[in-house]
Amino acid sequence: MEFTSHSGPASQCAWSGQGRGSVTTEPFADGVKFHERGHFRPSGSKREIAFTNTYRWEFVSGGLRLFHERRGAEHAVWLFDLEETPGGDWLARHAHQCGEDRYTARLTPSATGFELRWRIDGPRKDEHLHYRYAQQ
Repeated sequence: MEFTSHSGPASQCAWSGQGRGSVTTEPFADGVKFHERGHFRPSGSKREIAFTNTYRWEFVSGGLRLFHERRGAEHAVWLFDLEETPGGDWLARHAHQCGEDRYTARLTPSATGFELRWRIDGPRKDEHLHYRYAQQ
């Protein structure tokens, strides 16, 4: 897994940079969990920041449901449901609101995995994240 993060002109976070890591998958009856571990390097910095994440992908009628389990499975945060478009991409049906911040995403399948592009808008945020997940 690798990703790039780009802060737009309205961002007050300055969170541009690049990350790389590994994903361990954990299948379960209705989907799969992604346990991510890696490092992020902010643009212009020589220091890396370690990160971990757990995302739960559930297969539901008509699409995929995505949860973030940063505080554990019992406190999972539902992000959004993704539905397939006629072009083969998957789009969030509705944006996820977290306080004043709005999260949307587009998933694009590829021959070796998929890409997930996030957009985060808010009073202090103007963020674009591009994740690439591929089997090695």
